[in-house]
Amino acid sequence: MREEDYPIAITLAAARVASIPAGRRSAELMTHGTMRLLYYAPRDVDRQKPHDQDELYVVASGTGTFLCGARRAGFVPGDVLFAPAGVVHRFETFSEDFAVWVIFYGPKGGEGTLT
Repeated sequence: MREEDYPIAITLAAARVASIPAGRRSAELMTHGTMRLLYYAPRDVDRQKPHDQDELYVVASGTGTFLCGARRAGFVPGDVLFAPAGVVHRFETFSEDFAVWVIFYGPKGGEGTLT
């Protein structure tokens, strides 16, 4: 891919109006190698399933609770959350304005085992 063919910046305003393909829950905004950047703003209930790559969430707006495995963490805008590949995770009790940037990266199965 030529340097001028990939985006180097995505605004929050653009992410909020990006189209979500049929059958998907988020808009994919950028890719490079194994990295994928998405924008995810579930309404009412988060129905996601474990993913085959590690992922980071950067909270763009809203508040709530993040469940990852058997642990929970509260979050506010600007916080970063991590979900290892294959681990059950979801957002719970989140506000109506909740949205996150999602960054998937690394090989299928994740970067490594947590110890």
